[in-house]
Amino acid sequence: MGLIIGASVAVAVLAGAALLVPDAAQPSHEPPSLPVIAASPSLQASASVPPSSSVAPSQGAGSAPPSGAAANFHVGQPAPALVVPQVGGGTIDLAKLKGKPVWINFMATWCPPCRDEFPLMNGFAARYGGRGLVVLAVDVKEDEGIVASFAQSLNTTFPVGLDADGAAQQRWGAVVLPVHFWVDAQGIVRDGSLGGIGPDVMARGLESILPGVTVTP
Repeated sequence: MGLIIGASVAVAVLAGAALLVPDAAQPSHEPPSLPVIAASPSLQASASVPPSSSVAPSQGAGSAPPSGAAANFHVGQPAPALVVPQVGGGTIDLAKLKGKPVWINFMATWCPPCRDEFPLMNGFAARYGGRGLVVLAVDVKEDEGIVASFAQSLNTTFPVGLDADGAAQQRWGAVVLPVHFWVDAQGIVRDGSLGGIGPDVMARGLESILPGVTVTP
């Protein structure tokens, strides 16, 4: 009789324990765990860090921060080579201008800021030509006739070159037009700026290549 009672108690205990164990067949009410997805290397943002320089490139009002080669404007470095045909005949060769401060503007006739900037550049060329300043414009990938007409319509007083195949544009990293570079008498780029700039930015660029001269906008 005692054995029968003991067996009955054991069966009851086992049955109660079974009720406490979740049935694997029953659906779980907990939210499923989500897999952790590692960021793909192709989605990582890359940044080009410009070389250190004591001269910070200027930037026109409303211009987006430049990236890549245009970010540093070659500031503090020897200016890249620049040899292009000149509108009206002859050749513009930057190497032959060493010893003179040079302001270079990469532009195109279809670019509204380029048209706005030319009269201002004319004024600076006239005022500081006596200080040795040379102002140059380099048109990118347009026919000479179109460029000549554009320059004449604005009474341009400085030389305009023709970068017919865009090779000079690529060499200088002038990926957005207009772009300005200020090169000192030793052939070192001292400042640069994306276009759409006003006389104040132009004056600061000129002061970087005209030592001892206070340039008024």
